Amino acid sequence: MQITRQADYAVRAVLYLAKLGTEQRAATSQIAQEQKIPPSFLAKIVSQLSVAGLLQTSRGARGGVSLARSPEEISLLEVVEAIDGPIYINECVAGNGDCSFDDDCPMRPIWCEAQADLVEKLRSTNFAQILERKPVQAAS
Repeated sequence: MQITRQADYAVRAVLYLAKLGTEQRAATSQIAQEQKIPPSFLAKIVSQLSVAGLLQTSRGARGGVSLARSPEEISLLEVVEAIDGPIYINECVAGNGDCSFDDDCPMRPIWCEAQADLVEKLRSTNFAQILERKPVQAAS
């Protein structure tokens, strides 16, 4: 399973705004440039995150984008699902009858447990916690 590039960009944009704090706004052009996000992509992402109640936008000379809530109140799950929709690591976890094995599948309980663990980890991780973490250096 892999989140979409759009969800990754959304996480980076929210993290950028979380660093600024709830009182500060940033121009989308500034976010796009500093986070290396294509501006047209960012406009769509900001719109989706605004509809989800995660960002506030304002126009004009003093306009820009800001968090709608504090970083402690915004979970990683909310951001990813605002862009990608509900997370399913396998079709059978969605429970819409796509699997011909249905309840007789020995893998379904494992997928469901892994799904629950992933969703809980993303739900319990907020952007204030992410800001507190030290970046991990890539292995050379």
